Amino acid sequence: MVLCGIDNLASVDSILRGKRIGLMTNPTGVDHRLRSSIDILHARYRLTALFSCEHGVRGDVQAGLHIASAPDPETGVMVYSVYGASRHLSQEMLDSFDVFVYDIQDVGARFYTYIYSLSNAMEDCARAGKPVVVLDRPNPLGCDRVEGTLLDERVSSFVGKFAMPTRYGLTVGEYARWIRDYLKLDLDLFIAPLLGYARSMRYEDTGLAFVPPSPNCATLHAANAYIGTCIFEGTNLSEGRGTVLPFEYIGAPFIDAPALERRMNALQLPGVRFRRAYFTPQFNKHAGAQCAGVQVHLTDPAAAEPFRAGLYLLDVIRELHGDCLQWTGIEDAEYKTIDKLLGTDAYRLGRADAGALIAANREEILSWQERSRAYQLYR
Repeated sequence: MVLCGIDNLASVDSILRGKRIGLMTNPTGVDHRLRSSIDILHARYRLTALFSCEHGVRGDVQAGLHIASAPDPETGVMVYSVYGASRHLSQEMLDSFDVFVYDIQDVGARFYTYIYSLSNAMEDCARAGKPVVVLDRPNPLGCDRVEGTLLDERVSSFVGKFAMPTRYGLTVGEYARWIRDYLKLDLDLFIAPLLGYARSMRYEDTGLAFVPPSPNCATLHAANAYIGTCIFEGTNLSEGRGTVLPFEYIGAPFIDAPALERRMNALQLPGVRFRRAYFTPQFNKHAGAQCAGVQVHLTDPAAAEPFRAGLYLLDVIRELHGDCLQWTGIEDAEYKTIDKLLGTDAYRLGRADAGALIAANREEILSWQERSRAYQLYR
């Protein structure tokens, strides 16, 4: 079994012992026996502050909703929100701890917001002269594959902030090492490393229980599909939120499901099949209306390229239903949500289709893969 950073506190005990600890975490912060990192650090050290990202410390907040600061009802420790009016640590927050600790399971996707909460905190701690400890966790998709686009920072946002690939192939500890250099932070950074982990491991190989990292990413299948289907958040199609299969169902009332199924399977994309599906979201887009579309089945996750699959799916829907497809986002904004998720406006503005966009980014993705080796902790 792989052991996470929280199971390897001995490696950072000298940094934590006798200090006031500020912990950024959520329900995924557990040890191999599913004991909460909050409880472990509260019992072993002096836990004086908790920091809540998107979805909350206890995972009870839906995507995009602001979170208020309040005491944690179980420990009495103050929970400060960094997903509200501000996404940085205020002076009051910085004064509440001596060492900042991060323990959250990520999904290895550029548009997952937790890594930006971490990088914001690292910037704030660097300015305040406070050390940062990252309790490392596996990348559930494995770290041996990188894909997607390299983000153009002109479309930088909280769903894609830095020039990195969609699927970036690092653990969160490795990401922290990279972002410290990328942002040129004068920061004492310590990683409690994984034990028994190899880059080629998928989460199923680790022996660890999978705790949903957010309310709409409940399974490993959803996490894998998410790399490609999250882009539908930038459209008027449902990405399955409000159903039992978010990020696996893609559709809308106007979709011709049989035609979409035929067109997608004719592409013979490796490791993925598309099955016509009909579903009725209970909330979010098209709530209460029957949607037609497809379910994305990753039949061989090791061979699949989910980003390619998701972008080709959008390509075919654009061709079949271009008169109904809409881009969502603030009307007067220069860039739409789809641009922020794809890391470029080239697709929306018609300068590149799916194949061209992937081809245009191929060299930059390979270059990132080579450059990121310097930050890797595992082989």
